[in-house]
Amino acid sequence: MKKYLSLCLALALCLALALPAGAETVFQLGTTVNEQDSFQVAAEKFAELVSERTNGEYKIEIYPNGVLGGESDMLDSMSMDMLDLGIITSGPFVNFCKEMGVLDMPFLFANNEEAYKILDGEIGQELLDKLESANLKGLAYAERGFRNITNSVKPVASAADVENLKLRVMENEVYTKTFQALKVNAVPMAWQDALTALQQGTIEGQENPINVIYSYSLWDYNQKYITLDRHSYSTAIITMSLDKWNSLDADTQAIFKQAAQEAAEYERAWVAEQEAGQLETIKSHGVEVIETPDVDSFRNAVQSVYDAYPQYAEYIGRIQEALK
Repeated sequence: MKKYLSLCLALALCLALALPAGAETVFQLGTTVNEQDSFQVAAEKFAELVSERTNGEYKIEIYPNGVLGGESDMLDSMSMDMLDLGIITSGPFVNFCKEMGVLDMPFLFANNEEAYKILDGEIGQELLDKLESANLKGLAYAERGFRNITNSVKPVASAADVENLKLRVMENEVYTKTFQALKVNAVPMAWQDALTALQQGTIEGQENPINVIYSYSLWDYNQKYITLDRHSYSTAIITMSLDKWNSLDADTQAIFKQAAQEAAEYERAWVAEQEAGQLETIKSHGVEVIETPDVDSFRNAVQSVYDAYPQYAEYIGRIQEALK
C-alpha cells in the first residue's frame, strides 16, 4: 500500500510540474472582418483589458476574416458552446431574439449620441439580457455605425434614384423590408459572399458604414458612388457563449463585462476619429460621394416598415420618450 501511495504521489508531482505555473485559459473570439476594421480595434482592446485585469489568467485569441464562419454561423456556434466569443453586427441577432430587431429599424437614431444614450442605458441592457433565451450573453455594444449606400451604376441623391438597383443587404428581415420599401432589388447575403458578388458584378451595390467601405477598399469592387443617407445605425455586439459566461466566477464576469464596455467605447471613439480621413481617402480613389442627399425622401419611403412591425411599437415609444 505504501508503495502504491508513493507511486500516486510521484505521479501527481509529475503532473503538477508538467503544468506551467498560472496556466492561462484561452478563449477564441471570431469576427468576419479584416484586421483594418474597427471590430479588430475593439477585439484587441478587449483582449488587452481582460488579460491585464485577470493577471494573464485569461487570454483572448482573435480570429478575423470569417475563419470561424459567417456571423449567423458564429452566433449558432456560441449558442451551442462551440465558440467562446464574437463581435457580431446587429443584423443576424433578430434571428435569435426577435426583440433585437427594433434596433435595425430605419432612421431610429438621428446621431451617435442618441444611439449611445439608448444602448448604454436601461433599454440597451434589457435587450442584451433577452439574448440569454438563445444561450447567448451580450456584453456590450460596439459600433458598426451609420450605414450608407454604395453602387456601381449611378449617383443616388434621393429615394427615387435607388429604385431597381440590385443591392446586398444583411441577412435580416427588417433590412430586407426597408430596401424593398425603397423598391430596391434587395439581396440578403453574408458579407464574404457579398464581396465575391460585387467583384463578379452579380450585384450592383451594398450598404455599410464608411469604415467598412474604406477598410475593404470597395472602390476596387467597382463601387463608384456613395450616398451618405445614414439610413440605419448598426451596432456590433461583443457576444459570449452563455455557457462559457456561466463558467466564470462573479469577479471574472465583472471583469469581462467592464472590459467589453470599455473596449466598445474605445472603438466608437476610434471610428469617429478615423471617419473624416477615411472619407477623403475614398474620394481620392475617384469615388463620387453624395454628402447631402434628400434624406426626407428616404425617410418617407420607409415609413411602411414601421407599420409592418407593430410588435416593436412599445420599444420605439420608449426609445422616443427616452430621447426627449
